[in-house]
Amino acid sequence: MTTRSDKMATWPIPKLLFSMGIPAVISMLIQALYNIVDTIYISNYSQDAMFAIGLVFPMQMIGLSLALGTGVGIGTLVSRRLGEGNKKEATHVATTGILLGLFHALLILLLGVFGAKPFLEMFTERPDIIELGYEYLLIVMSLNIGQMLAVSFERILQSQGNMIVPMITLIMGAVTNIILDPILIFGMFGLPAMGIKGAAIATVIGQIISMLADLFFVLHGKHEVNIQFKGFKFDMRIVRDIYSVGIPTAIMNMIGSVTTTLMNGVLVNFTENAVTSLSLYFKLQSFVFMPVFGFNQGALPILAYNYGSRNKDRYMKTARLYLLTAIGFMFVGMLLFRFKTDLMLSFFEMNDELKAIAEVTLRTISLSFIPAAISIAITTMFQSFGKGTISMIQSILRQLGFLIPAAYLLSNVSLEAIWYAYPIAEIAVVIIFVPMIIKLYHNSFEGAD
Repeated sequence: MTTRSDKMATWPIPKLLFSMGIPAVISMLIQALYNIVDTIYISNYSQDAMFAIGLVFPMQMIGLSLALGTGVGIGTLVSRRLGEGNKKEATHVATTGILLGLFHALLILLLGVFGAKPFLEMFTERPDIIELGYEYLLIVMSLNIGQMLAVSFERILQSQGNMIVPMITLIMGAVTNIILDPILIFGMFGLPAMGIKGAAIATVIGQIISMLADLFFVLHGKHEVNIQFKGFKFDMRIVRDIYSVGIPTAIMNMIGSVTTTLMNGVLVNFTENAVTSLSLYFKLQSFVFMPVFGFNQGALPILAYNYGSRNKDRYMKTARLYLLTAIGFMFVGMLLFRFKTDLMLSFFEMNDELKAIAEVTLRTISLSFIPAAISIAITTMFQSFGKGTISMIQSILRQLGFLIPAAYLLSNVSLEAIWYAYPIAEIAVVIIFVPMIIKLYHNSFEGAD
């Protein structure tokens, strides 16, 4: 009987990558859809609520960043151990990762309780905005356990080549969120209208549904890697190995939160609508970036497996196909953002000033999409080699080394000029890190067939 990990060693790369990538792409597009639906409903509820969502977005991303970092660390290490034929340690890695996820959920809960209000007070003195943002953050961060564990379960399954179950469970959570949003925000079927609080409740219920479904499949399905708590003991070597990839990945995503926070600090000096415009951009760009990250979820286990098994040819074929696919998605996205801007913004209720700013935002930042595709592919390759620290440095340079300084400088010109900081930063990173990943690839496979 052929196991799921066997197919990573034997299936043709195009068939393997697309069989693993397409379900993840569908999952990510569904994820993007319900992020958009949230914002559409909130824009119809209140412009102030939409501004508050824009302010809290960076802090909300901290929980997701930690979940993704832990998940990538678990998935990469499980794939490498399977590539080495060490299923026993792969199981120990998976169990360790789930326990780390529980600990991380507690950290995010404490951050939400004690940090949400001081964070909002950094950007506005309006008590109504602070209260709206606080209500939303307190719920999504205190009940972060659904998101934290769901991501870990998904990566454990994906590391074994199972992309269908994570797709199904994410869709279950997304559909739950989409159904509950209007019911809880506007008040339907006898329930009171809860506004922004209703949006937060719908989000966490959707995440918990995904987590419970993932847990069911992990515990009851037939897998090469299982969760085993009986006789379990923490192995600090495994914790270190998970964190060696996971923490840099989490930091990379958290840097995005820091960057958006700093950008909001620049933008709010022009107008509140500039902050909302950036928030709308992040919601809309997820339809472009999510497919790329979906294929990342398919490519990373394959790359890590073939690195572990020392298969240079299959590694390079996977990396090349993933890069071309990512560039293709980003090229289509750039065309949409530049030439169909009115259509993309037509879903939201907004005033004329916000619409004018958002149009310029989308058209300008879309110039960064193609170099961003190359940058994401490079990051994936670094992670597959276990070089999470280098990928973290890459992200720090892109966002804090290039993006923010460029944005501060361009803010002296005009609001419109600020958006050019994004393509400037992406191009600079590609120039620096392409030679580095080429050298690492050759050194890592030196002597391999």
